[in-house]
Amino acid sequence: MIAILDYGLGNLGSISNMLKVIGERSRITNEKETIEMADGIILPGVGAFDAGMSRLEESGLAEVIRVEAAKGKPILGICLGMQLLGRRSEEGSLAGLGLIPFECRRFQLEDPTLKVPHMGWDVVTFAKEHPILRGLTGQQRYYFVHSYHAVCDAAENVLMTCDYGYEFAAAVVRENVIGVQFHPEKSHDFGLALLGNFVEICREYGGK
Repeated sequence: MIAILDYGLGNLGSISNMLKVIGERSRITNEKETIEMADGIILPGVGAFDAGMSRLEESGLAEVIRVEAAKGKPILGICLGMQLLGRRSEEGSLAGLGLIPFECRRFQLEDPTLKVPHMGWDVVTFAKEHPILRGLTGQQRYYFVHSYHAVCDAAENVLMTCDYGYEFAAAVVRENVIGVQFHPEKSHDFGLALLGNFVEICREYGGK
């Protein structure tokens, strides 16, 4: 079972429906006991950085996430959920979860034809091998909606890149913690395949 964290922000139902298509049980929850029992965690999110971190901290979910990450449990952050995995963001003043060494910066675009937010379908490039990319071949396209992007301290934490005026990290990773800036739950077959790989990672973890 995968826990989809409910802290008041995110496309919870869409993610749950995608997992149902894959054949994986999920539970939308903010209960510590349920999260501890889960084989994996998905941290969704839509909105502002400080609003997201405030809700995580006030609900106690921030500490639960940190503890479960330290255990090696697979965690997938989506959109704002990905940004919250880092240290901080230019969008706010609060500290992030600090699980992956990166900071989020607002797009600074020189091309006047490119608008912020970066919105719509775009192509990504894989920066390294990882189980969540297993079997994904050909051009990979995902749906983005964001004004801020991750800038990693080290290239080893960049999982995918995308080009929007300049190259930026479209997905990040550190050990069992993964973040994707795009919305796999809105990315049709591409998102379904990626979430399917995350499910397999969680099943392998749960079977240990």
